[in-house]
Amino acid sequence: MIKINRIHHVALIVSDYARSKHFYTQVLGLPVVKETYRAARDSYKLDLAVGDHYQLELFSFPDPPPRPSYPEAAGLRHLAFEVDDVAAAKASLEAQGIAVQDIRVDELTGKKFAFFDDPDGLPLEVYER
Repeated sequence: MIKINRIHHVALIVSDYARSKHFYTQVLGLPVVKETYRAARDSYKLDLAVGDHYQLELFSFPDPPPRPSYPEAAGLRHLAFEVDDVAAAKASLEAQGIAVQDIRVDELTGKKFAFFDDPDGLPLEVYER
């Protein structure tokens, strides 16, 4: 058995690189670690910091296939970001024109959370610390 220490990164393929780069860096405020253009693949790779330990990688490829269904497709169901204040995060997103679902309470943990979508319709969540 291997010993896994933590999640290193999450990788997303985006349909519109400029739109998604703006969303993740300007709307969500994730800092850029490194941006690379790979000419052989006609593809960008954007490494974004999430806190002190994690990275989100955005990839662009020509004509990626669409997500097969929402939100219950096999594979990644959603990506959750921990925040100190779900209501403040919701208000900030909505002030930038992002539709956010109503705040709910996780029946197992008692923590508040709310869902919204990235530019490709990937379900994202803000979850109370």
